[in-house]
Amino acid sequence: MKTLEAGRLEFDSEHPDPDSVSARLDGLKRNHIDQLNWESFSYKPEAAFSIGYTSREIMLKYYISEDYFKAEKTESNQNVFEDSCVEFFLSPSDDGIYYNLEFNGIGTCLFGTGTSRENRIKADPQIIEKIRRISSAGKDPVAERKGKFTWTITVVIPVEVFFHHNLKTLKGRTFTANFYKCGDKLSVPHYLTWRPVRTSKPDFHRPEFFGTISFK
Repeated sequence: MKTLEAGRLEFDSEHPDPDSVSARLDGLKRNHIDQLNWESFSYKPEAAFSIGYTSREIMLKYYISEDYFKAEKTESNQNVFEDSCVEFFLSPSDDGIYYNLEFNGIGTCLFGTGTSRENRIKADPQIIEKIRRISSAGKDPVAERKGKFTWTITVVIPVEVFFHHNLKTLKGRTFTANFYKCGDKLSVPHYLTWRPVRTSKPDFHRPEFFGTISFK
């Protein structure tokens, strides 16, 4: 199983602003989202992420370069996977429940939970608001643009948003997870994964293919 160790970060504030987090994540190792699992979707943008954490927050920064960029969704829990999108799926325990956190290029978030693709529960927008975000693409909606476009997004995820699990701290825990890059309704759709997904067609809701993240 593919494994990843998240770096422990220290800040002066208990809830550091996303700009400070972004700068710190730039100094960490970048992990590539580069698995092409489905022959019908051969377009491969450049996608990577760095990950760190404090005792009660997961910190992610995605680094993307692609030929088609769109960010039209502006409301929480809209279908951001139809835009230029990065995703983080994770399970904190072995109870079968996993969370999907999906962000388009301007930071709009779709956040769901459940044990499979079917019958997922979407998080209340008030919970989503607790996830701090900053994108180099800004906050305004963007119709599809063609031509090389490079962007980053930093997200800070408090453990309290994982509302099915009473997590007090991240230190010493191990999650299972996968990281994705997609764009279902771009001119040229794409589906990239960090850890391979062995299915006949694109399907990110497959926790049996998750790798592990260690918070040491």
